[in-house]
Amino acid sequence: MNVRVFIIGMGIISPLGAGYSETFAALKKGRTGITPLSLFPTSHQEPLPVGEIGDVPHHEHLPRTHVLAKIAAQEAMRRTKEKPDAIVMGVITGGMPVTEELLMRGIYDPQRYKNHSTGSVTEYVAREVGCTGPVLTVSTACSSGTVAMKIALEMLRSGQSKCVLAGGVDALCRLTYYGFHALQLVDPAGARPLDQNRRGMTVAEGAAMFLLVAGEKPPDHAMAELLGVGLTCDAYHPAAPQPDGLGACLAMQNALSDAGVALSDIDYINLHGTGTIDNDLAEAKALHALFGVNLPFLSSTKGAFGHALAAAGAIGSAISVMSIAHHLIPANSGCEVPDPELNLHPVMVPLKAEVKTVLSNAFGFGGNNAALVMGDPEKSSSRRNVHREVTPFRILGSACLTGAGDTETTLACLYENKQIKGLMNPDAMTMHLPPRVVRRLKRLSRMVLSLALSAHKNSGTSDSPASVFFGTGWGPLSEVYDFLKKLFESDEQFSSPTDFVGSVHNAAASQVAIWFKAKGPNVTMTGEDYSFEQALMSASLLARDPDECCLLIAADEYHTVLSGLFDRSVALSDLPADGGAAFYLKPGGSDHGLRFSPVFLEYTHNNPHAVRSMMNSLGGKVRIGERFGAVFAGIPEAHREKGHQQLDDFLSVTGFRGPVIDYRRWTGEFAAASAVAAFLAAHFVKEGDLPSLHGHSSISPLDGKGILLMGLGEFVTAVEVLP
Repeated sequence: MNVRVFIIGMGIISPLGAGYSETFAALKKGRTGITPLSLFPTSHQEPLPVGEIGDVPHHEHLPRTHVLAKIAAQEAMRRTKEKPDAIVMGVITGGMPVTEELLMRGIYDPQRYKNHSTGSVTEYVAREVGCTGPVLTVSTACSSGTVAMKIALEMLRSGQSKCVLAGGVDALCRLTYYGFHALQLVDPAGARPLDQNRRGMTVAEGAAMFLLVAGEKPPDHAMAELLGVGLTCDAYHPAAPQPDGLGACLAMQNALSDAGVALSDIDYINLHGTGTIDNDLAEAKALHALFGVNLPFLSSTKGAFGHALAAAGAIGSAISVMSIAHHLIPANSGCEVPDPELNLHPVMVPLKAEVKTVLSNAFGFGGNNAALVMGDPEKSSSRRNVHREVTPFRILGSACLTGAGDTETTLACLYENKQIKGLMNPDAMTMHLPPRVVRRLKRLSRMVLSLALSAHKNSGTSDSPASVFFGTGWGPLSEVYDFLKKLFESDEQFSSPTDFVGSVHNAAASQVAIWFKAKGPNVTMTGEDYSFEQALMSASLLARDPDECCLLIAADEYHTVLSGLFDRSVALSDLPADGGAAFYLKPGGSDHGLRFSPVFLEYTHNNPHAVRSMMNSLGGKVRIGERFGAVFAGIPEAHREKGHQQLDDFLSVTGFRGPVIDYRRWTGEFAAASAVAAFLAAHFVKEGDLPSLHGHSSISPLDGKGILLMGLGEFVTAVEVLP
């Protein structure tokens, strides 16, 4: 079957207006939505210009991010009764607007922080629109919305989904407002992309969502066709772009190749164009390297919208749809005199022109580059219809960190029936790192880089990974807390630029990419207790070249203040714990290494059949019994009653008689515990038996079978580890 992907619904809310019609009308007239900040007071300075949305409905205790996401999602769904069978959303701020207020007021009730996580935004939208399938949250800084579109595209191409709601959202908050100001990246006059006097960006908020369906030909109400997306990583610097723009250039090349279109097919380029000196210059170099002198129409709209961070790429996709539907080239708002050094000649006023194919760019912290190609569904010049099979990975190397210590110490403790849960010793996570690296990184990034180095070393290969996939439930809590603490203690006069750069969820993954010079996709997933499984799923969709290996890592740190507020399972646990694991993986059918693959992931809200659906995906009870010698069940403490009911359902239907390990009893409660369990499962499958773990007093032979790793509770997930 030839698979094409079409947009049949779109929703947007931005500083230019609420909804498609308002936003397009403002874009057509060349209006700007940039105004001085009014959302929260700034104590010691005049408010800077921002892209702020007026008249957002207020919901007590519900963060602004969630409200914006719902508005955009509902508009995208308005023209259909079909419910999406998956949601993929890019988010950075999550519930930060509420979290900041609570911390400022000294309120430490965990119930009030229940919507803090980035994943809670996607799950909230899933409940509102009735999605009970995969619900995935991407957090790759300012490329998040476009990366979400790429994952959705591959889910549809592979046949895993038929209808996906995808996009991005972010809301203004103090963390981003003061953070970018601390980096001296904000233009006090408002963003002037490509202008010779530009001084920086304008922080903004917004949301754009798209309902995507797969088919061989356009449905009657198709608005546009998503032709292709390209992802790369500069692997250069945590915050600054690669000066020569080569990573951005390669992302655009990959997008065109993925779409099956030629350079000459592009009618308009929607630039990332933030207005910072370095970003605009690097993007200009990338464009000249790719297009030469034959540049099509181009403009940046961030002088009108501002830079909406995780929503920026999604808003760029919305602009692409509007350009195709209405034959409009939007103006490069804010630019008065184009910088001659850039030599780009942007469109200065809205222009009518035939637009069949659009290239849209989104670049983020950590060198995360994403480029997207959108086309007219009836006139697209693309002749490439894609169907892609998902194949298992082979584990070439692995490593873990737990409260017991590094890989060797953790395994020794398990075989001696000693406890491994607890807080990691700092020495265990820094023993492989140079002192200069240790000094500039905090707990989570140290942990992740150490895991990556250990897994790569364990693989025995000298080759570097091409791509990096990272899962974290809560991200770098130390940097977030330290940034906000300094900000609040100084009455919002001072903040740390270093902590701000390190506060994004993908900061640790970018450090890994920089170390290994991994220039392929660099993707961070943030789905609370199921982040590891989401990262593995994204890797299975995006890392398919059998000649290139990838690193898969998941980790979470314990923080004395924030962990118990954000994570209900941590608040209920008897012992603080953190840790993680990493895997060096090879896609495809290699005979070397254990087989490792994600089989199932569904959101269980209003989904009573998730466990039965998982069993069907695994081939039914006979096949489960034939393939697996043990089950590792992950039941977060906050969802223990629900998880045990799901486990009982699984056992009663399958009649499974092998060992069932409730692994959080010995890993401890932290979001990435499933990654540690996956590492241990892989080790035991390789060895051929289970040791006498806590609650299981005798060694259990696996008889040549694998281990099934199940996640239970708010999600039901299944990961296979097979010999």
